[in-house]
Amino acid sequence: MLSSDDMQVMAHTQTRQKLIKAGGEIIAMQGFNNAGINSVLGLAGVPKGSFYHYFTSKQDFGLAIIDDFATDYSSLLVEMLNDDRFAPLQRLRNYLENCLDILVEFNYSRGCMIGNLSQELAAQNSVFRERLAEVFDDWKLQHQVCLEAAIEAGELEASADCGQLAEFLLSGCQGAMLRSKVEQSSEPMRNFIEIVFSRVLQKAG
Repeated sequence: MLSSDDMQVMAHTQTRQKLIKAGGEIIAMQGFNNAGINSVLGLAGVPKGSFYHYFTSKQDFGLAIIDDFATDYSSLLVEMLNDDRFAPLQRLRNYLENCLDILVEFNYSRGCMIGNLSQELAAQNSVFRERLAEVFDDWKLQHQVCLEAAIEAGELEASADCGQLAEFLLSGCQGAMLRSKVEQSSEPMRNFIEIVFSRVLQKAG
């Protein structure tokens, strides 16, 4: 049986997580600077005035949201880029198609939270910039590992620079999602995917 202290810790953790998820929803639509704390408390169903019981500052809150999103998204990348039901290059294509599907699902209103926050905050706050850079580095590594698997599977030339290709895929995907949001169209993201697999990722032989 849980002690009263354990139950308090559990309740604190659950409420904190509610705030993080609510904050993520609001930031995805409005951006970080426009996200009001009262709006977050209202969406989470948490009493007003209790925000600073869970977070020391809005910056602390923002970092918690980045960490939460990065953890969830990293799990998705691991799942998709290591899915041995598919060849490595097909795994990459499945992942990029999933990015496009999410854009369409939300009517081009969201894109990637890490990308959105990078555009908004990287020039304003070094703490955010460094954390966001760490997230991108993790994603780049996961792309690189999948590309290295493609070489081992004979899908890419052995001379392919997997680090450089991973950087291109990550940067290109972020840019294509941004263009799709601006144009309210799947065409920029679709064009990026088609060029990647017809021109950039040259198959061996």
